[in-house]
Amino acid sequence: MTSSSQFMSALITGASSGLGAAMADKLAGPDRSLCLLGRNAERLSAVAERCRARGAKVETHLVDVADADAMHATLSEADERLRFDLVFVSAGVAFGRETPDTARQTVETNVLGVINTIAPVEPGLIARGTGQIALLSSLAAFRVLGGPGSYAGSKAWVRIYGEALRGQLASKGVGVSVICPGFVDTPMIDERTRKTLPEPPMPADQAADLILDGLIRNAPRISFPRKSALQIWWLAMRPAWLTDRRTMRRFQAARDASEQS
Repeated sequence: MTSSSQFMSALITGASSGLGAAMADKLAGPDRSLCLLGRNAERLSAVAERCRARGAKVETHLVDVADADAMHATLSEADERLRFDLVFVSAGVAFGRETPDTARQTVETNVLGVINTIAPVEPGLIARGTGQIALLSSLAAFRVLGGPGSYAGSKAWVRIYGEALRGQLASKGVGVSVICPGFVDTPMIDERTRKTLPEPPMPADQAADLILDGLIRNAPRISFPRKSALQIWWLAMRPAWLTDRRTMRRFQAARDASEQS
């Protein structure tokens, strides 16, 4: 298992479930400080208790990442006390059926939520000249595979934003890694989606190990599973006129599955 000893004070958004919770579990240990943000009080409390049982000092905040004022007030104060050396930005939403309202919610959480998380802590990271930022994107950022366009679009934005941020902060001593997972076994995958997957989703704790290894190396991009990543990259490199028919079939399959549910 990869050592996480270089990360002693971590901020994690989306910590109440999924990869955020899995990363909290991996990072928890004696002399570690964790600042966990989420919207589900019961689940967030359960994650915090597990981490405290491992010896970590944990504080939790019920904050919506889309609320810029609340995020600034919470994180500015927390960073002054805890001096984060890892900022893990994993809060996100996905909806099965897309409407103007769900598209708006997706952008507010997956895009604006990233900005609202980075803005309050970036000055402290730069001033200290150290630290790592991890942004959770998706393999969907490279190729639309039949799901809601707002989700894939938001994750494509996170990927490009993260790559640019990495270049901007490199000379300041701050690392940035963009995480592009395929399907991971989290609450975001409903039973209907699970039945259509070509392979079982990766366990969240296994995904967290891969992420942690990449963060320690300051990897620019952390993508997995390897087979899915290679397939997506291959499709992304093909000209649109070659892949359009396959894309249309995926959208039709998604519509058929939605109508049957």
